[in-house]
Amino acid sequence: MKPDRRSFSSYELAKRVIDVGLAFAAIVVSAPIMIVVMVIIRMDSSGPSLYRGLRIGLHGKPFYILKFRTMSVDAEQRGGSCTSDDDSRITRAGAFLRKSKLDELPQLFNVLFGTMSLVGPRPEVKQFTDLFTAEERAILDVKPGITDWATIWDSDEGALLLGAADPEQAYMERIRPMKLRLQLEYVRKRSLWVDFTILFHTVSLVTCRLLRRQVGPTAQTRPFATHKETGD
Repeated sequence: MKPDRRSFSSYELAKRVIDVGLAFAAIVVSAPIMIVVMVIIRMDSSGPSLYRGLRIGLHGKPFYILKFRTMSVDAEQRGGSCTSDDDSRITRAGAFLRKSKLDELPQLFNVLFGTMSLVGPRPEVKQFTDLFTAEERAILDVKPGITDWATIWDSDEGALLLGAADPEQAYMERIRPMKLRLQLEYVRKRSLWVDFTILFHTVSLVTCRLLRRQVGPTAQTRPFATHKETGD
């Protein structure tokens, strides 16, 4: 049963307060890391340290998502929106940033600006939201987030697409159906408890990656990951 207007508003207000508080704290703590990453990116390849990608957000409104640049500056002209680990557009520094998920850190500013939440369906490019069915459009009724169940499930999309002759077709066939299913599951059952559970799993996953430890079975068998679009 869907929450009534009062409980829904209370949830959204509490969620926003938590988003701002945790995002601000995370920015303060990770600021030295972000500065170092920006320097490394500039030393590794020509172009800006940050990438601004157009995504579809709450109620279908476009916004710019912030990420550390992990690909060449002409990546969008050289290929599609889905990226495998062997994509020639990925820079040397970018390969590490993608695997460690450090490329996602600038999205904390998206959370502060209010265009994203810490937890919510990962925002897509218009190419894929245009394919939403009437049922799937419910995903756009929720503010997009940095992480969700689908993000955890598909935590290494580049590896799943490795060797694919057509990464976008492989994404459509291997990843998108389960991703949408998990996003709809979040939309239907979202709560503060669910949000904290997802955050806990995400922090655990990222910590394991940074420590270079094995983080469980492959994405195809995990129950609950990210679509790496061009410029990620």
